[in-house]
Amino acid sequence: MNADDLGLTSGVNRAIVEAHRDGVVSSATLMATTHDASFREAVEAVRGLPGLSVGCHVVLVDGAPVSAPGAVDTLLAIRSGEPECFYSSLSAFAARATMGGFDREQLVLEITAQIRKIQTAGIEVSHLDSHKHTHIFPEVLRAMLRAAKICGVRAIRSPFVPIKAIMSQSFAGRRALLKRYGQVRILNTFAGNFRRQTSRAGLRFPDGVIGVIETGSMDGVLLRQAIEGLPEGTWELVCHPGYADNDLRAVRTRLVESRERERSLLTSPELKEFLERQKIQVISYRELGVGTEAGAGIRV
Repeated sequence: MNADDLGLTSGVNRAIVEAHRDGVVSSATLMATTHDASFREAVEAVRGLPGLSVGCHVVLVDGAPVSAPGAVDTLLAIRSGEPECFYSSLSAFAARATMGGFDREQLVLEITAQIRKIQTAGIEVSHLDSHKHTHIFPEVLRAMLRAAKICGVRAIRSPFVPIKAIMSQSFAGRRALLKRYGQVRILNTFAGNFRRQTSRAGLRFPDGVIGVIETGSMDGVLLRQAIEGLPEGTWELVCHPGYADNDLRAVRTRLVESRERERSLLTSPELKEFLERQKIQVISYRELGVGTEAGAGIRV
């Protein structure tokens, strides 16, 4: 149960702490590229939560680099008169990535810098994932795996949805979800390459993710449907709890009110009871990184 965007705002930090302390969240990924005050606050908060596994939420789109801009110039969008930042559009990033437009050494440099910033703050980085799942693209994945080896990180998100276990009828009447369902089917063509490269690099990864299609629309019904359809294995729930305060409204994100709904859902006694009835064992990425006991059932 992994909460993304730790460090984005004070309200997001607070919600993730609550979702771990009072709910089911077992892991979170910290953004090293956010405002220094929010980053420091997140670091202080997780130091008091030894049971929370903390990873690095690698940002290569919709943000600014940790590295000096001149050292990672191929990763930046050209905007006259504006600060030197990454591409704000995922489609523009994807086009550049698939055409080999990013310098691989610069990708490794920036990803390593983001991981090292968190490690230097005294946080053990248990795993990696990426903002908007950019490591789904082979060029970015290769750089992520190299950076993981350099920094001693042992696990990574497998950003692929178990499409065969999810019926498109679940999204009937919801055009946005049906569109994302179709996009995910296309992106799943990268799954084979991901598993080969990641296994060769010696990193652990779950069988896939749930919650990606439903991001921004997650409710109790959709979550139960996603969990009930899971085959046996180890899966990650991607979630985004938060408080819809003024700080959140001031940053670039489409997820505002939805973070409030997810916070309430993730801390609800009903969800804990549902997971118990489904015989689902909740683990963290820290446990995944060092291995878990084999056995039948579903782990999230």
